[in-house]
Amino acid sequence: MKKITHAVIPVAGFGTRMLPLSKAIPKELLPLGNRPAIHYVVEEAIAAGIKHIVLVGHAQKSAIENYFDINAELDTQLRHKGKDVLADSLNWLPEDVTVSMIRQGKALGLGHAVLAARPIIGDNDFTVLLPDVVLDPFITDLSTDNLAFMIAAFVNDGHSQILVDKVADKEVHKYGIAKLSDSFDGNNNSDAATASQSNRADDMSANASFKVAGFVEKPNLADAPSRLAVVGRYVFSNAIFDYLANTTASVGGEIQLTDAIDALISQHGVNVTTMRGNSYDAGDMRSYMQAFIYFAERQLETDE
Repeated sequence: MKKITHAVIPVAGFGTRMLPLSKAIPKELLPLGNRPAIHYVVEEAIAAGIKHIVLVGHAQKSAIENYFDINAELDTQLRHKGKDVLADSLNWLPEDVTVSMIRQGKALGLGHAVLAARPIIGDNDFTVLLPDVVLDPFITDLSTDNLAFMIAAFVNDGHSQILVDKVADKEVHKYGIAKLSDSFDGNNNSDAATASQSNRADDMSANASFKVAGFVEKPNLADAPSRLAVVGRYVFSNAIFDYLANTTASVGGEIQLTDAIDALISQHGVNVTTMRGNSYDAGDMRSYMQAFIYFAERQLETDE
């Protein structure tokens, strides 16, 4: 199986949870410390081996594409003033990494946004990174952990991977929650399987990948099948595109990614991967402010 080198990052949303900050500035470009939030997401993808990043955007979000482009006039001025180091830091994308942008066209949900990338992704398997979610880059190794681990697991067994993390009881209703498979590790003893899954889910020292039976979207605590919440990182077989293309719009008239994932589970099997480290919701005002303080403090510590 070929290594995954393509990533999709949906950036078309208006970020209403971040108003008034996002009224004129795309939420993805709001800073975490000294860099925009999406900068860390793209760095994560590159560290995991991604070579082609597809931004699925909107006409009013062209500033995001501009951020990853070279501003020739600014570059010339900086170098003319002898600020070559600063100029080099702005053009930080590796030579072998390409960033493309395609427009979603209609606001028909996350599933539709992922499907919109199909003309560029083609027949390749790919990853999806939600830009609202920023994984802590200071306490994990981006070249081996989380997304990188998921890609390696997919290459090894061919199962699509979805990153999950254990959340507090009071947070369960905010997320898609994983329903774990009773046949975990081929063990038909449901109690033993559940215990094994629980132990691995609680172990934050290493990523672990195991089968998932499905997901329940934003359940009440009493109805939640586990405490493992979807984090916002996916590794998909290209087959997901066919399921998305045949998915009927549901809640809010949107094409739900979870509906296509359910179809993928039934036909091909899907694994969840437990997350190492911490994640921040950069699309929620309170969490964003906490993340900004944390990132700024870590960068000040290292005099970046």
